[in-house]
Amino acid sequence: MTTPGARAREQYETTTENLTSRIALYDYRTNPQDWYSWLAERLPLRGDVLEVGAGTGALWSRVDPRAHPMRLTLVDFSPAMCERLRQVPGATVLRGDATRLPFPDASADLLLANHMLYHLDDPEAALREFARVLRPGGRLVTGLNDDDHLAEIGELGPAVGRPDLSLRPGHNDITASTATAYVGRLFTEVTTERYPSELAVLGPEPVLRYVASQGRAPLTPAEEAVAREFINARIAADGSFRIRQHAVLIMAKKGAR
Repeated sequence: MTTPGARAREQYETTTENLTSRIALYDYRTNPQDWYSWLAERLPLRGDVLEVGAGTGALWSRVDPRAHPMRLTLVDFSPAMCERLRQVPGATVLRGDATRLPFPDASADLLLANHMLYHLDDPEAALREFARVLRPGGRLVTGLNDDDHLAEIGELGPAVGRPDLSLRPGHNDITASTATAYVGRLFTEVTTERYPSELAVLGPEPVLRYVASQGRAPLTPAEEAVAREFINARIAADGSFRIRQHAVLIMAKKGAR
């Protein structure tokens, strides 16, 4: 059975393309403000800021670190992602493991873990490590999706006879719904806020690109034809292929002890 960590390495270690293709689907959001800009408005960007699992650095294409009183460090396990992250102005980039961060105790004021906890074999170990490196009073900010996120894309699997097209392959059990319990074991003042949006896609191609980015066996021509018919039927009925977006921001504080 594929572990979350093995799945993440397969998808992200040598390329940024899979993640880039998935992020592109969110160009069809109904909220004019994208997730990253919405997130940025809620961040206390000062002091020592650490993003773990920083990916392609999408947040920092919306926020210039040099415009804030902060020292930014970006960490990712993937050499390909780290290469992309070196384009972020003013940032220090390190390759590292979320469960063994190369920082001393109590050295960060803000730690971001954006849509990455479900890719870990041991998310609790990562949260313990996040608590270790945060200063007392420091803030943890993590973004997660819930189980019904992009549920309409998940319906393609049964429609085309491909049950392997699950949207959570090899993920652990941490989701937007379960994460507050995980976080609450180590942090205080845990709050959640849902990002208000859904997706309205106008044709099959963005959805098919998203499915292809999952790294499974490609759809056969017959399966792709059924998928196109499925998507186009929804567009004909509703004006677009409507897809649920269920992304949640979780914020917490490290206590004084």
